[in-house]
Amino acid sequence: MADFFTTSRRQFLKRALVTAAAASLPGISRGAPAGKAQIAITLDLEMSRNFPKWEITHWDYEKGNLDVDTKAYAVEAGQRVKDRGGVIHYFCVGRVLEQENVDWLKGLADAGHKIGNHTYDHVYVLAKDPKEVQFRFQRAPWLMRGKSAAEVIQDNVRIANEALLTRVNIKSAGFRTPGGFANGLDGREDVQKMLLGEGFTWVSSKYPAHANTKAGERPGAAVFADIVKAQSAAQPYRYPTGLIELPMSPISDIGAFRGGRWPLEDFLEAIRQGVHWAIENRAVFDFLAHPSCLVAADPQFRSIELICDLVKQAGDQAELVDLDRIAERVTGLV
Repeated sequence: MADFFTTSRRQFLKRALVTAAAASLPGISRGAPAGKAQIAITLDLEMSRNFPKWEITHWDYEKGNLDVDTKAYAVEAGQRVKDRGGVIHYFCVGRVLEQENVDWLKGLADAGHKIGNHTYDHVYVLAKDPKEVQFRFQRAPWLMRGKSAAEVIQDNVRIANEALLTRVNIKSAGFRTPGGFANGLDGREDVQKMLLGEGFTWVSSKYPAHANTKAGERPGAAVFADIVKAQSAAQPYRYPTGLIELPMSPISDIGAFRGGRWPLEDFLEAIRQGVHWAIENRAVFDFLAHPSCLVAADPQFRSIELICDLVKQAGDQAELVDLDRIAERVTGLV
């Protein structure tokens, strides 16, 4: 009997410590008590330079011209996650909607996956100089028609919304900035207000700084530790304007496979450690990847299946969710 009470007391104290740690995290303590860890799989629907072959760079000018393999990977990933009881939150570059057949995208939405706005041309939303907006506009500046950078960016966000609604009858589920920023939209109240004005309640723009290797070097314990440390900076919070920030969790596939040129096993290890941290702290983990990269670097879907497995193994300590669900917890609805 004494052993039972000792064990129970230890379990109670452990739960209390975990709850206290989670409650101290940004976003977890704002609006909802600490509960399950929330794990999201998010995929950006765009083409990526250097993939599937390293010498390919023209995708910078054709971000929305998804090739057959990229679309097939996005669909298969959605099916695999759906089979495991979850959904994927996709972010679509609007020019994808110019392609002849977009039934695959509508199919993803019909299956319950979320489709968010990733601008129409993959523009740099922090740009102040028109030359910074996007490679396409540098090559063809007449497309801007003399507008300011802010005007072009807002148009790009608005047109992507209209394209999704007109072509596939999908209302954008949130907004992700092309590229992630170490400080998110802190200090850019103008961009926050623009997004609120376009009907968004949350944005995914922050990607915390973290250590990486030189290209071709394998990460050691220090790099993995710094990536895990960065998870605490990848927790949801609210800007003074009311816009909610849902950060991306490091390390992304681009960071690993382009920046570090890691082998897949090291990417999987970084994911494993990051998800474990989130589960232990009842926190959020937002996996950021691109089918155009993963189709070359992870053709067997090992990273996505690993995340699903880790959530399943965690039992009632974690749930696989979309970003809308995470935003609801921040606002106190769940």
